[in-house]
Amino acid sequence: MEGIFKRQDCRLMAYTREEEPGVYPSGLARSVHFAVSCGGKKYEALNNNYGILFASADVTAESTLSTKSLKNPWVFRLAKGGWGIAAVRVTEMGLDDPDSRGKILLWTTENFMDFTFRGLLPIGGAGQIDRVRLSYDREAGKYAVVWTDEAGCWKSHGTDLTGWLLSAAVPAEADWETLSPDEAPHGAVPACEVSISANLYDRVRTCWGRLSHVDTVVPGAVRAKSHEDVAAVTATAVYSDGSTAPQLVDWDDSAVDYGKPGEYEISGVLRGNPFRFPLTHGTGDPVIVPWEGKFYYLSTSDTTGDVGLYIREADTREGLFAPDVKLHLILPYDEERGYIQTFWAPEFHIVGGEPYIFFALGGKVWGPQCQVMHLKPGGHMTDPDAWEEPRRVLRQDGTPLTEKGITLDMTVIKAGGRTYAAWSYRFGMTTPLDTGSMLYIAPLNEREPWKLAGEPALLTRPLLSWENLEGTVNNEGPYAFVTEDKVYMTYSGGAANSFTYVLGLLTADPNDDLADPASWKKSLTPVLSYYSVDGEYGPGHNSFFSDELGNLWIAYHGETDLESRVRCAGIRRVHFDLQNRPRFDLSAERDVNPALRKVTMRVIVE
Repeated sequence: MEGIFKRQDCRLMAYTREEEPGVYPSGLARSVHFAVSCGGKKYEALNNNYGILFASADVTAESTLSTKSLKNPWVFRLAKGGWGIAAVRVTEMGLDDPDSRGKILLWTTENFMDFTFRGLLPIGGAGQIDRVRLSYDREAGKYAVVWTDEAGCWKSHGTDLTGWLLSAAVPAEADWETLSPDEAPHGAVPACEVSISANLYDRVRTCWGRLSHVDTVVPGAVRAKSHEDVAAVTATAVYSDGSTAPQLVDWDDSAVDYGKPGEYEISGVLRGNPFRFPLTHGTGDPVIVPWEGKFYYLSTSDTTGDVGLYIREADTREGLFAPDVKLHLILPYDEERGYIQTFWAPEFHIVGGEPYIFFALGGKVWGPQCQVMHLKPGGHMTDPDAWEEPRRVLRQDGTPLTEKGITLDMTVIKAGGRTYAAWSYRFGMTTPLDTGSMLYIAPLNEREPWKLAGEPALLTRPLLSWENLEGTVNNEGPYAFVTEDKVYMTYSGGAANSFTYVLGLLTADPNDDLADPASWKKSLTPVLSYYSVDGEYGPGHNSFFSDELGNLWIAYHGETDLESRVRCAGIRRVHFDLQNRPRFDLSAERDVNPALRKVTMRVIVE
């Protein structure tokens, strides 16, 4: 970082991308991408050349979605500092959008890392806008806006972006800048570029780039009386943004005589991530559970046509994926009891001090519904007779969650001394009235966790174009973890059976009422996609667990290539970066660099 403030000509470019069917579809390509350049013409894509800002759909009177995309983004400075990003909203396939006539999309940002969507704002007198350009005139104290529509090129002024107090439009010259950088990112359709500071250049590259392990720190010497003392010594891995994380070390202390005082040199190897994708073939929605000295793996069983609930048991997490691990059937197909299809997304949770599995189940008529199943006192997880009969989850008044539509993917959140349930609901699937899957949330009755303790509230629906690609309209698979000051809830969007499946993120304060949707903030950009880790496609529907060092891990399913439809399990450590943001994309090789795994240390025996 030496000499950072001496560098000149750092620039940021906004662009969309060319659509690549089957590789990078329209809903992704027609979003705002950013790239940066410093001291040269080569532009480096941020976020791995995946979009960062996306158009939002309209909700129709029938509660369906009219999906949208965007074109021609424009970046400009704001009057009081920071930046604005404007764009023209279009249909998903890039055609003129009648719903956006005379309006533009607007976001603001202080740093190109966190963005606030300001809405679809009108420009007085404008027609079907094709391009827009904004700037702030400090001498006049006004914003100038220039646009083209079907009637020509126009210019107007306004003092306040939020209110659009615009003067009457007058004709203007169409002098749009044409960008053609020598080395633009793959598929880029450049729209505009602005100068940025060298400091901001470095910050956005770190924020939107891939982190990697760059150094390993261990104590120079430790005093030890036994092997256990040495085995407890961990390493500190240092990452490219300056953040750190503890790492287990397998120490070779075979040369140490703990009965003989002296100083010994020993070596060790960082354990890192022992899991390599794919861990399974034909399982989705993976959950890893530590319980009473064992580890358990629950998932949807694609290999049996999503019929039956199966569970794996092992002494270690790694053992869950051994070739000879046994699959225990704990809830079988049973036509008489109506357990027929869609045995989906089992999750293990402790509610009111008791163990339960939440999952979805369907009968003769297709239509999965949320269920909950209690483990009998003293019962063993893998024993089908140890589980009570499933109960369908009900509203507070004892009626079903829905009389119409489907419910699935129920999870439990504990925060601020309260317990909540979140789940996915969808109405009209495969019909013109399909709402898309939406996430709902409500307080949960701890004494009877098959009942809500309050009214359901709509938390999020798939409005953004990375959530509603190519006819797939999904918000599903919620799962939360809680830190001292924040609740993080991931969820899945995009196509559940395709490479475009991604993870979104909702955050809240654990002391707020999480049943109130206003308590949550939704990320505008996916936090994990098929652009995040090489060779992994459609990552989604995840869960979390912690290891003995307190590190958080994510289990998820994905696919091995663009065309595969076989869901496979993967596991990696969740890393908290220098801004304390969770990163879900740290591959095993970037978590622990193979070149930095070996360490040495002196052991002092007294």
